[in-house]
Amino acid sequence: MPVSAQAGSCAEVQRAAAPPFAAGMVAIMVGLKLAIHLLTSVHRYGYFRDELYFLDCARHLDWGYVDTAPLIAVYAKLALMMGGSLPALRILPALAGAALIALSMFIAWQLGGGRFAQALAGVCALVSPAILGVDVILSMNAFEPLFWMGAISVLIAVLKTGNSRLWLWFGVLAGLSLENKHSTLFFGFAVLAGVLLTPLRRELLKPWIWLGALIALLIFLPNVIWQVRHHYPTLEDLENVRHSGKNVVLGVKAFVGAQILTLHPILFPVWIAGLVSFFRHRKTRVLGWIFAVFFVTMFIAKAKDYYLFPIYPMLLAGGAVAVERWFARRPALDRSMALKAAIFAVIILLAIPIDLLVLPALSPAQYVAYTQALHLAPPKTEVGHEGPLPQLFGDQFGWEEMVKQVADAYWSLPPEERARTGIFATNYGEAGALHLFGPRYGLPWAISTHQNHFFWGPPDFKGDNLIVLQWGPRRLDRYCQSGEMLAEHYHPYGMEEENGPIYLCRGLKHPLSEVWPQWKLWN
Repeated sequence: MPVSAQAGSCAEVQRAAAPPFAAGMVAIMVGLKLAIHLLTSVHRYGYFRDELYFLDCARHLDWGYVDTAPLIAVYAKLALMMGGSLPALRILPALAGAALIALSMFIAWQLGGGRFAQALAGVCALVSPAILGVDVILSMNAFEPLFWMGAISVLIAVLKTGNSRLWLWFGVLAGLSLENKHSTLFFGFAVLAGVLLTPLRRELLKPWIWLGALIALLIFLPNVIWQVRHHYPTLEDLENVRHSGKNVVLGVKAFVGAQILTLHPILFPVWIAGLVSFFRHRKTRVLGWIFAVFFVTMFIAKAKDYYLFPIYPMLLAGGAVAVERWFARRPALDRSMALKAAIFAVIILLAIPIDLLVLPALSPAQYVAYTQALHLAPPKTEVGHEGPLPQLFGDQFGWEEMVKQVADAYWSLPPEERARTGIFATNYGEAGALHLFGPRYGLPWAISTHQNHFFWGPPDFKGDNLIVLQWGPRRLDRYCQSGEMLAEHYHPYGMEEENGPIYLCRGLKHPLSEVWPQWKLWN
């Protein structure tokens, strides 16, 4: 029998026996997801460093940025249109996370899962610290799994129906995902490898998969053109990061262990069951290869642990279906609602202690005491970040206090000197904070050369003084006639790198336009 006919007959059988989609249960899970983030992320702590930068990107909409694809600026622009407040910013990742819960349950249904499997997939995606932590702040990471799992859902539909035209929709989602985050290139490589390693390679003989790839390329093309016109800044930035040793690099055991811990150990049997079940069944083997190739690629590339998070919802969905089928082969257990309820209860109760490490549910003092009592803390992903709180939370403290100190220093200057004084921010977090909070203190627009701020300058600055953050005596001596410490910033829960003196650089030795290329900082 031809493969297409065989696929069609299988699809007819599957459609005839397909369990109902548990829409009501999906609504409950989505509601719980939104409630978790609305009660914690939206109103607790403050703006995250990267969020401040993304708001600046939103003020300079473009088809590319030094260190990110363009869609994050669109999300931030939506937040700005809603006022730019913290709730306006944080509701967007919360909604993306809620949609991912629904999509995870939908994939479980696509794989043949009934109500129990769909509910289990939803609960696992709901309580996984990896997914919860990603949705706490606005970043491209909150939207990445939504695009990837949308593409996986389309791929499953191709497997079930044999309808090759669906590759066009795969291309649309892949293209949008590339505009969201460039790491989609690795996902695309894993998908291609999975296709080549399975009978799905026959799709390469049809036009639709190639047309889907063309659609993805066309959607991604504006960013590619931007990269070419700006001489590939993202590649330069990545090379700088590699040479600096900025990121924590893990060995094999630590890398695998980090995945098990961040997904939560209680969920390891679920997602590993999903991986095994994918490889055991010929029709879903492509999904197993996609994960395996992606996992190995990320390890070889020395990726941060969270780069793998977007791939796991399909494993959780597949594992939920595998667990349901295991019960189905044991009728006595399958009829026990108490046993199934106990499984949900155990997962939720054991997840909560670790979930509190990735949700801003506790005050900073409570968080520090909690992690010390449990001897647990989220692993570091960057070498240089130090502070009493992990970077996810520490980078949400001290920004407005810093801006107020800069404002006090600025307005303490005599009027004639103040008129010749600008404000230089060493990194994009400081610049974003000065741009967000500075207007209420009457501060001039801050100057920075960090990441894409380099392309937004040099400004038309006619003065000869700068209030500078994080400069030391050596840099002051090199670029200034004299230097004076005006204040010292310190926040007990902020990142240690932001605690330091605020100087006045008097008498710039060279105009900003001359030193601008030297001050470029891409890291």
